[in-house]
Amino acid sequence: MQQDTYTGGSNPVKGFLSYFYGNFIVLILGFIQTPLITRILPTDEYGRTGMFETAVSIIYIFAILGLDQSYMRYYYVKDIDRVALIKKCLAPALIIVTGLSGLYVFFSDAVNGFLFERSGSGVVILVVAYTYICVFERFIFLDVRMDQNGKLYSNINIIEKVLSIVTLIGAYFIIGDDFRIGLLALVVPWGCTTLFLAVRYLVKHRDYRRSPDSYVPTYRELISYGLPLITVLLMEWALSSADKLALRTFSDFNELGIYNSAMKIIVLLLTFKNTFIAYWSPVAMERFEKSEMEENKDFFGRVYEAVVFLCVLLSVFMILFRKVIVLLLGPDYRMAEAVLPFLTLMPVFAMMFEVTNQSIKYTKKGIYLNIASIAAIIVNVSGNIALVPRLGGLGAAITTGVSYMAYFAIGSYFAEKCIRIGYNYRKTAIYALLLTAFCLEASFVNSVPADTLSGLMILCIAVIMDRKVIVRLVSYAKNIFKK
Repeated sequence: MQQDTYTGGSNPVKGFLSYFYGNFIVLILGFIQTPLITRILPTDEYGRTGMFETAVSIIYIFAILGLDQSYMRYYYVKDIDRVALIKKCLAPALIIVTGLSGLYVFFSDAVNGFLFERSGSGVVILVVAYTYICVFERFIFLDVRMDQNGKLYSNINIIEKVLSIVTLIGAYFIIGDDFRIGLLALVVPWGCTTLFLAVRYLVKHRDYRRSPDSYVPTYRELISYGLPLITVLLMEWALSSADKLALRTFSDFNELGIYNSAMKIIVLLLTFKNTFIAYWSPVAMERFEKSEMEENKDFFGRVYEAVVFLCVLLSVFMILFRKVIVLLLGPDYRMAEAVLPFLTLMPVFAMMFEVTNQSIKYTKKGIYLNIASIAAIIVNVSGNIALVPRLGGLGAAITTGVSYMAYFAIGSYFAEKCIRIGYNYRKTAIYALLLTAFCLEASFVNSVPADTLSGLMILCIAVIMDRKVIVRLVSYAKNIFKK
C-alpha cells in the first residue's frame, strides 16, 4: 500500500511523470512565447487577443452541455462501450455549436465591435473555426487522458506549443503587430493536433464492432448528469472572462493588455494544475469505482495534504520572484507585477478543489457544484463592479483570487456531505489567511524586504505544520530515485 500513497495504478510515479514531462517542457516554451508576444504586440492589441478567448469560451460552454463530464463519469463503468459513449457525447455538442456559431455569424459585426473594436470575415472565420476545434479537441484529448496515455498527452502538448510559437512568428512577418496573430497562434496549432488525434482515434477503432452485452448510457442519462454542470463551466468562464469584460467596460485596452499579460504568466503556472488534473481525474474516478471506501478516505486525505503543501510553496515562490518574471514581458508591461499576487490564488485553490470535488462528481450531486458556482459568480461580478473602476487590473485580480477561494470553500463543504473524507480544512484556512495577507502586502506595499520577510515566514510556518507531509514526500522521492 505504501506505493499507492499519492496516486493510483500499478506504477503511479511513472504514470504521473509521463504527464508532467510534457507540461514541464510546455512551461519552458511558455516562457519563450509569452515574452515574445508581449514584445511583438502593443498592450491594446494584446488586450484584444484576450477578448477572443472570451468570445469562444461562452459559445463552447453552451455547446458542450457538460457532456465531457458525463464522458469521464461513465468511462470506467463496467462493460461500457467507450466508442458509442464518445459518439453520443459528441453528437449533441456539434449540433449545438453549429446553431450558436450561426447566431454569432449573424450578429458578428455588433459582437466583434464590442469585443475587439474590429470586425471582418477573417476574425469571424477564426472564431467559428476555433469553436469547432475546441469541441473536437475536448473529447478526443479527453479520450487520451481517460486512457491514461501520459506519453501521448505530453508529446501532443509539446507539439502544440512549438507550432504556436512558429505560427506566431510566421504570422507576424505576414500581417505585422495585429491582434490576429495571437488568434492564429491558437487556431492553427490546436487545429493540427486535433486533426492528428482524430485520425489516430479512427485508425485505432477502425475494426470496431459493438458487443451485444455492452452498456451505453442513454441521452437522458448523459444530459441529466452533464447539463447541471453547465453552471460550473459558466463559473469558470466568469472567473476567467468577467474580469476582462469589466476592464473592457470600465477601463481601456491598455489596462486589459497589462492584465492579460499577467494572466498569461498565471497560465504558465496553471501548467502544473493541468498536469495534476489530467492524471488525477481518471485515477480518482477509477479509485471510487474499484476500491473500498475506507481505503479511499486515507488515500484522498494524503493526496489533499500533499497538494495543499505544494500549492502553498508554488504560490509563495511565484509571488517572491514575480519581478524577475515580469522583466521578461517588456517595459510596457511592468504594471503586471502588482496584478500577479492575487492571480496566483486561482490555480492554488482550483487544484485543491480538484481533489475534494471528486466526491461530488462521483455521487452525481452536480447541484452542489452549481450552488458553489453561483456563489462564486456573485462574488466575482460584485467584486469586479466594485473594484475595477477604482483599481483597474488589480481590482480584477483581487476579485478573481477571492472568487476562487469562495468556490473552493463552498464546494468543499458540500463535497464532505457527499462522501466524508475528513480533509484538514482548519489548516487550509490558516494557509488561506496567510496567502491573502501576503498578496495584499505584495500588491499594495510592493517592497522587496517586506516581500522576502513575508514569504519566508509563510514557508517556515508551512514546514512546521506540514512536517509529516514533507517526510512522506521525501520518502516517496527516495523510492523514485531508487527505482
